Amino acid sequence: MSEGIPLTKKLRALWQLTRLEHGFMIAIAILIGALIAAKGFPSAYKFLFSFLTALFLEAGTFALNDYFDLEVDRRNKRKDRPLVSGDLKPSAALYIYFIFLPAGLAASFMVNTTCFAIAVVNAVVATLYDVKLKEIKVVGNFYIAFVMAIPFVFGATAVSSSIPLIIYFIAFIAFLSGVAREIMKDVMDFEGDAARKTKSFPTYVGKKGANITAAMFYLAAVALSFIPFLFNIDSAYYLDKIYLSIVLVTDAILIYTSFLIILTTDSEVLNKCRKISLLGIFIGLIAFLAGAFA
Repeated sequence: MSEGIPLTKKLRALWQLTRLEHGFMIAIAILIGALIAAKGFPSAYKFLFSFLTALFLEAGTFALNDYFDLEVDRRNKRKDRPLVSGDLKPSAALYIYFIFLPAGLAASFMVNTTCFAIAVVNAVVATLYDVKLKEIKVVGNFYIAFVMAIPFVFGATAVSSSIPLIIYFIAFIAFLSGVAREIMKDVMDFEGDAARKTKSFPTYVGKKGANITAAMFYLAAVALSFIPFLFNIDSAYYLDKIYLSIVLVTDAILIYTSFLIILTTDSEVLNKCRKISLLGIFIGLIAFLAGAFA
């Protein structure tokens, strides 16, 4: 780590590097999957090691991502990245990856062999993405969205050999939202990607076209969020007014985000929109969590 930097700033930089807020959101997704599949609270043992799996793998692969993205982030002037700002040295990212990734795999082994297999596949693909696959940005977009969706299935698998249909449905909504956020990031990173000759959504359809595409994915997720309430896919969500009242907040945020990104390609505005959309997705997790408790 960089010398002469206050401890609090280093800790903040570590949080930014590992995106720990994503780890906690993934933990909620795992809990939702476990609650629905187990029809009640999973054992503390199962949930603890499932949570640690998500947290460690997420932290390690995000750190490696920033290590390989350093030059692109510099070109894109991403001062919010601690390796770019100099708050952390690139070697710190590698240390975190090589410590946290094995720790995550070990935690998954403590859950069950199926979860271990899922974790191994995810770790391998995540590493390939960080090192090479991200150069094919369209493929990378869908991979990141998959990472947002798989925790629901992982949580269900941790407690049951039978995965309810609603789990796949929730995962698909998360997938759509994830694709939208990644396309927005493509627009933000367009100049840096172009310098690296990386083809992304804006390369094929332009910045505005890419933002419209992202908005369509968000709006598709919004439309699908009403289906568990209107149709009896799972009794926990069917005509559940608590679920509906919370998910409407998410829908309002994603609709607002969609209209904003259609109107602009400014990177600062898009960065704010991505943060707003993350809040919306988090509230959506709370909505599905509330339904799972029903």
